[in-house]
Amino acid sequence: MTLPLILASTSVFRQQQLRNLGVDFIAAKPMFDETPLPHETAPDTALRLAIGKAQSLAQIYPQHLIIGADQVAWCGDKQLGKPMSQEKAATMLHELSGQRIEFYSACCVLNTLSGSLNSHVDTTIVQMRELSDEQITRYLAREPDAIYCAGAAKSEGLGAALLHRIDSTDPHALIGLPIFWLVSSLNDCGVEII
Repeated sequence: MTLPLILASTSVFRQQQLRNLGVDFIAAKPMFDETPLPHETAPDTALRLAIGKAQSLAQIYPQHLIIGADQVAWCGDKQLGKPMSQEKAATMLHELSGQRIEFYSACCVLNTLSGSLNSHVDTTIVQMRELSDEQITRYLAREPDAIYCAGAAKSEGLGAALLHRIDSTDPHALIGLPIFWLVSSLNDCGVEII
């Protein structure tokens, strides 16, 4: 028996990634505090949040496969979140201009029937271009959803113009879901993608 699939995320980007795989799923809002813990590394934060999001829905969906995901960006010895406003996005992009950023994209699949949990953290290294204030202003005017992305760079859209280089084993991870790992994990749980 294949268990129904739940995506513990309200991210339209992650939902679209899962839709692209052609699987049926329900997107549900996780009930989990996403505040980083003191002295927690960026990969540890991403993984703890991904697992916490999935586990927060376990009682509501007791016979399901729940996908939890989170992404944390790291640059200059600090974690970068989602700016959530145009002003904060502009400030963030100014600080990131010409910088190397590490993105940690965590994902887990929780089987609430058996209690099994598989998890993974994918690392993507991004080198930003040198950006002028005018370029940042034009970018944010044309890509308003960037305020909902870690580091304010929506790489699958116009944000690609902000980037000089991406090093990754899975280009999908930067968008929000490490699809290569997720497909293998779902296959192991009996969900056939193709």
